[in-house]
Amino acid sequence: MTDKIMIVEDEDDIVTLLRYNLEKEGFETDCVTDGDKALTAIKISRPDLILLDWMLPGQSGVEICRQVRYDNDLRNVPVIMLTARGEEADKIKGLTIGADDYMTKPFSVPELIARIRALLRRARPVKTKGELVFEDVKMDLATCRVFRGDRFVHLGPTEFRLLQFLMERPRHVFPREELLKAVWGADIHVELRTVDVHIRRLRKAMNEGGEQDLIRTVRAAGYSIDSGFSDDDAGTDDA
Repeated sequence: MTDKIMIVEDEDDIVTLLRYNLEKEGFETDCVTDGDKALTAIKISRPDLILLDWMLPGQSGVEICRQVRYDNDLRNVPVIMLTARGEEADKIKGLTIGADDYMTKPFSVPELIARIRALLRRARPVKTKGELVFEDVKMDLATCRVFRGDRFVHLGPTEFRLLQFLMERPRHVFPREELLKAVWGADIHVELRTVDVHIRRLRKAMNEGGEQDLIRTVRAAGYSIDSGFSDDDAGTDDA
């Protein structure tokens, strides 16, 4: 089955560049250039991944990404933000509102395609049958659904993979570098701070109902899923 990429971008030269290179690599593409029409176009197209420009006529890419993440039919679609903004604070904002990755213009087309392929691999339904359980958290590997007690936990694809990796070895502290390799892939260059941002998103979703925090941050060491630790023991992530 051919993967479909939705390009949400208002610069004609970039649209042409992306469509040509993506279709040459075997992807199907759709495109929309107006932020106000983007969400409707995405719902109609039902893409496998969205390339989303930060600055658009009408609604911004940030707002579109936020709406995608709150739409039950779209929330698991990977999103890569494309923007001329290069400051770290803007990267963090893009990841915090729900983007899975971030590339600054001008970007390397081969690197972008590599990141697209990596995200699509991670977004594929988990084939392993069964479930993972830790404390009151249950992860159904067949349906890719997570529950905290009776509460459904809303997670994006990256947070799901991150939680799965932690739950496969509970109480083991993983360095950021190991999490990057396991969840993002060894062939993709992603900043270490990206791990902190996704851990923050995972923690927020897991604790949304006021439950005990199970994501432990160990200063200068990394992260684990654990229970019974104190705030002093856990430290804080700096995302």
